[in-house]
Amino acid sequence: MRLSTGPLSSAIFRVARAHKALAAKLLRSTGLRPGQELVLMTLWEHGPQRMTDLVQTLDTDAPSMTRSIGRLERAGLVRRGPSPVDRRVSVVEATEASVRLRADVEAAWAELEAVTAGSLGKDERRQLLALLTGLETPLREAGDRL
Repeated sequence: MRLSTGPLSSAIFRVARAHKALAAKLLRSTGLRPGQELVLMTLWEHGPQRMTDLVQTLDTDAPSMTRSIGRLERAGLVRRGPSPVDRRVSVVEATEASVRLRADVEAAWAELEAVTAGSLGKDERRQLLALLTGLETPLREAGDRL
């Protein structure tokens, strides 16, 4: 549905919803829900992380991250434990079972990226990324003020 009030916001909403739906379909064979792969990709790339760092890196809230980590832990894809430096802090690490999913997750993300970019040329992709980044900053600032 296209709305005459807020056409840009409406378009962004539609694109985000379609992107998430496609991500879900591409990830279905891995058993992951959209967003869970981001946790795993972060752990694969950066190693074990404190829960608070995952919350900040993935720009989410603590309760959502706790639920996501709980689901991944029950699936045997991550393990949680105390930090060797500060036992009060919880550290999350990827398990070997999750590493076996890495190629499939990366392939899904490569396909998602290819479909998202479509027929855009290299310069158009760069421009679009700059425009989206330009939209993100004031939205974040407004959200912080509210």
